[in-house]
Amino acid sequence: MFSKPMMVGLALTLAVVPLLVLSGCNQSADQSASDAKVALEKRAKGEAHKDGAAKKKDDEHGHKPGAHGGIIVEIGRDNYHAEAVFEKGGLLKLYTLGKDEAQIIDVEKQVIEAYVKEESAIDSVKIELNPVPRTGDKEGRTSQFVGKLPQELAGKAVVVTVQMIVIDGVRYRIGFASTPPKHDEGMPIGANPQDEKNLYLKPGGIYTEADIKANGNMTASQKFKDFKPRHDLKPKPGEKICPITLTKANAQCTWIVAGKTYEFCCPPCVYEFVSQAKDPQQAKDIKEPAYYVKKK
Repeated sequence: MFSKPMMVGLALTLAVVPLLVLSGCNQSADQSASDAKVALEKRAKGEAHKDGAAKKKDDEHGHKPGAHGGIIVEIGRDNYHAEAVFEKGGLLKLYTLGKDEAQIIDVEKQVIEAYVKEESAIDSVKIELNPVPRTGDKEGRTSQFVGKLPQELAGKAVVVTVQMIVIDGVRYRIGFASTPPKHDEGMPIGANPQDEKNLYLKPGGIYTEADIKANGNMTASQKFKDFKPRHDLKPKPGEKICPITLTKANAQCTWIVAGKTYEFCCPPCVYEFVSQAKDPQQAKDIKEPAYYVKKK
């Protein structure tokens, strides 16, 4: 999720990536592709890249305004898009779009499970997004899904992780936030030192005391203080990929969870991954490290 941005803003957003079956990911990792704040947020959030190269205006984490005033997120490696619209009263609408964001596409009718949480929270609440076909959608298909946020989260800054959406037989995972986050190199935006300590230095879910000790009894912002992320959106077959964004993983950005070492593209994704690991509902979907490898 991140749950907070910074990333994947979480760092959250976030990201949109095909289903890792953690959520949507009961598919091969190569079909997945940046969560919440996921991030989310990955899933999927703007970041300033400074590594001697020119700054990219729009990278895989970027959100753009949608036709309905919502947030545009990628599904897969720019295979499809979706527009997430948060309305008054806690109503959440998700519109499915093509590779061209201006193209409306209909997908298989299905009930989508999503997990929602406040940016500063760890635990999430499950909601359902139901298919609501629009004029022009083919029979048995829909271009719109509608759900309702829990009353206590309506109107607040939240991070949403869609565990699985099926498009033409392929399963994807999507992560996004109600407010477009910025991908940063440090802690997720909105996080304070105490929030970070609570996340990294307290066990929960499959994240254990042994993991905390193995990670040096420190937070990600401490461990990766001088880390400079460099995102490679097109990993080659056989290369390790980030569990959140499914971009190329960086061997210098690792974190131990459940006694296993996972590699990430940037610290925001570590934040999101640990948040998921501590969430009882999402933790059970986390795969073994060997799963996160680019397939042919």
